[in-house]
Formats: sequence, C-alpha cells, structure tokens
Amino acid sequence: MRKIFRWLWRIITFPFLILGKLAGFPLKVFKRAYRFLTEEPEDQSLTEAFSATIKQPSALLEHVDALRRHLTRMLIALVIGVAICASFTTKIIAVLSRPIGGINTLQAIDVTESVGVFMRVALVAGFALALPYIAFELWLFAAPGLHARARQMGLLGIPLTLIFFIGGVLFAYYLLLPTALPFLLSFMGIHTIPRVSSYVDFVTGLLFWIGIAFEFPLVIYVLSLMGLVKPKMLAKYWRYAIVIIAIIAAAVTPTVDPVNMSLVMAPMILLYFLSIGLSQLAVLGQRRKPVESVK
Repeated sequence: MRKIFRWLWRIITFPFLILGKLAGFPLKVFKRAYRFLTEEPEDQSLTEAFSATIKQPSALLEHVDALRRHLTRMLIALVIGVAICASFTTKIIAVLSRPIGGINTLQAIDVTESVGVFMRVALVAGFALALPYIAFELWLFAAPGLHARARQMGLLGIPLTLIFFIGGVLFAYYLLLPTALPFLLSFMGIHTIPRVSSYVDFVTGLLFWIGIAFEFPLVIYVLSLMGLVKPKMLAKYWRYAIVIIAIIAAAVTPTVDPVNMSLVMAPMILLYFLSIGLSQLAVLGQRRKPVESVK
C-alpha cells in the first residue's frame, strides 16, 4: 500500500519538480557565468607555465583537447552561417556587381564557373555572419588564463569584431572599389569584359582582407590583456609598423597607383595608433586591479 501511495505521490509531484528545475535553471546559469567572469586565475608567468608543462605534459593534452572542441564548434557555426547565407547569395552577388555596372556586365566561360562563384560568396558571407560566435569561442578558450577584468572586457569586445569587420568591408566597397575599378578597367586604353569568377574573386578577396585588417586593434587589445603586447613597444616601433603596413597595402591594393594604396594605408595607420590606445587601456585596467585588491 505504501508503494502505491509513493508511486501516486511521485506522479502528482513530478510536474512541480520539472517546473522547479526549469525555474531554477536560469539562476544556475547566471551563477556559473558570474563565477566564471569574476574568478581570478593563479598568477603564473609564461616561463613558469612552460616549465610546468614540461614537467607535466598531460596538462598540455587537456588544452589541446579543449582547443579541438572549440574549433569543432567554430566549424559548425561556419557551416550554419554558410547555409543561412546560401539563401541570399544571389542577392549578395547582385550587390557586389553594382560597382562594375551590374551582373549583366559580367560573363561566364566555364560550365561550373557560376557554381564556384556562388559557393565562394556563400562561404565569405557565412564567415562574416559566424564571426561573432567564432570570436566568442576564441574568448572561451583564452578566458581561463585571463584576469577577471580582462575576461569581462574581452567578452564586451566580442560584438565589436563584427562591427570592425563590417566597417572594413564598407570602406572597401564604398571608397576603394569605386576608385580602383575605373583605373583597372581602362588601363592602357584596353576595354575589359571581366569574367564573373575573376571579378567576384577579386572583390570578395579585397573586402575580406580589408575587413580582417580592421580587426587589428581588437587583436592588439586582447594580446595586451594577455600580457603578450605592451603599448610602449607598439609606440617605439611605429616607424617599422608603417613600413609593414605599406607592404601589406601594396599586396592588398588592387591597383599599383599611389592614390589607391594611400586609401588603404591611411585607415590602417589610424588603426595602428588606435591599437596603441587600446593596449594602454588594457594595461591600465590590469594595474588598477591589484591596487583595488590591496585596499
């Protein structure tokens, strides 16, 4: 008889138990997230960490396994982003072809050329869509070794990855392409009818690498939070940085004229000096934390 009553009691209370767990789930998630963002890691220099890894190689395998999981999730996010963007790829190609006069001004020669163009545009657009989540996974991998303040600032900076990337893409699309295409299409007075594959490869490559270049300040900021880059070092070697930027601009710029090269160099130089400021903010944030803990 007792077993029957217990069985009935479990049936009656089961929905309330489920509701209680569902109601408490957000609180558990919030507590875990708060603990993850506020816990301070053990202070350990790179030399100490390297020596500890040599003494205990199994610890390195744990990091490799964690990196594998993060890379797998990033790949899944990229596949989902490509699948979503595949529905809009035709419209994206139409937008990309506007600077040259529309899709009707392009021609395809190979049978599979249009398919290759479609897949390339879908891949680049899918990467841009999945970029915030990819940055989030990279932050999750690096966060356990960062201080609490660096961890929090890194999390807040994740949405900026998409903003900076889109800013670079818009800069290349609205400023660089309109000045570069007329020069390229009329060079030496030769009339050019570009193939759709060569044009899309050229445009997507330019937009992608300019967008990646605009991520430089965020990369420097994260490296400064990790203690790998110092603002004094960046300020000391700014002349060498400008030379490197000029080389990169010459490789990325679609034309050889100095005007278009300057259009690429100018924002990259500004981004370099912006990265020095962000690096200084990261260092100041790390110094402020020990002072507050002493008080």
